[in-house]
Amino acid sequence: MTDHSQPTAAPEPTGRIILLTTSHRVAPGVLSWPAWQTLHAADRVLCADPGHPQLPYLREAGVEVEYTAPDAHELVEACAGGRTVVVLPAGEGDRRLTDGLAGLAGSGRVSMPDLELLPGSYDLPGARLLDLVQVMDRVRRECPWTSRQTHRGLAKYAIEEAYELVEAIEDGDREELREELGDVLLQVVFHARIAEEGVPGGEGENENEDEDDGDGDGEGLGAFSIDDVAGALVQKLIHRHPHVFGDAEAETPEDVHAHWQRTKAVEKRRESVTDGIPVGQPGLALAAKLAGRVRTGGVAVELPRGDGIGYELLRLAARAEAEGVDPETALRAAARVYRDAIRAAEGVGAATE
Repeated sequence: MTDHSQPTAAPEPTGRIILLTTSHRVAPGVLSWPAWQTLHAADRVLCADPGHPQLPYLREAGVEVEYTAPDAHELVEACAGGRTVVVLPAGEGDRRLTDGLAGLAGSGRVSMPDLELLPGSYDLPGARLLDLVQVMDRVRRECPWTSRQTHRGLAKYAIEEAYELVEAIEDGDREELREELGDVLLQVVFHARIAEEGVPGGEGENENEDEDDGDGDGEGLGAFSIDDVAGALVQKLIHRHPHVFGDAEAETPEDVHAHWQRTKAVEKRRESVTDGIPVGQPGLALAAKLAGRVRTGGVAVELPRGDGIGYELLRLAARAEAEGVDPETALRAAARVYRDAIRAAEGVGAATE
């Protein structure tokens, strides 16, 4: 018996849709090798944004880009016959397109092309700091309160945030620690952004932040940026760690400390071991710092003698420093125990930090 049935036609290839994502935190044109291979091999490269930062570099590389914003149906049809279409979404993505493709794929009524998400560039560690700098710049320009702040007006917040960070560390609360580190970082970025404007006319800043017009034009004297702050810190870390970045050797923490102090002494060219110690810090911390400088500097000076609680505290602070104890931390810990005992005596629950 002869079989007159027609042979079954092979299904038409459905092609590929590749969504090529890039990070705005990485310089345009710096793409992975798989991304460049895909762009050159694609049948079509589509981009809805004619101002996409990658486009000039794609043109230089000979990649032809069509400025169009197809919907999901149109994009699927463009892949008919096994063609590969690469889509360059905008920085915030294309929710309309991705939702449409998901809807078609879930309907079961359409032969869908292969869908692929191809990262063309990745964020490096610390990349989100670039976002922080950009956001701070905009807030400084557009926020009625932020635009009027000065270094002096913000100084109190730096102190408050530092204490809140210390409290989070002592509490051992990781979530709180992350938040407080962010608040301290905000102070650094905030001050650096103000510093970009310099001191107009070379005069001192107004101590009343409410009188500062915030119209710094970047032409003031002594202007610097967050990059200058970070650059100076990088140089300092490298210079003070010759055992990491140079030929010096350090086997113990004491060796490292000795390197640090020697290098610091050369950098600062201080006349006294007391130079550089902020006298505005809490009294116990100040006393311990002075005692530490005397001990490590080998200065032959005895603690002053006198009557009163101040001299007693000075002796205790020096003793704590010599024993490797931070007197401020020790006193805070004891005070917290005392606080809990007071609340317990009052019949009040434990304090909420």
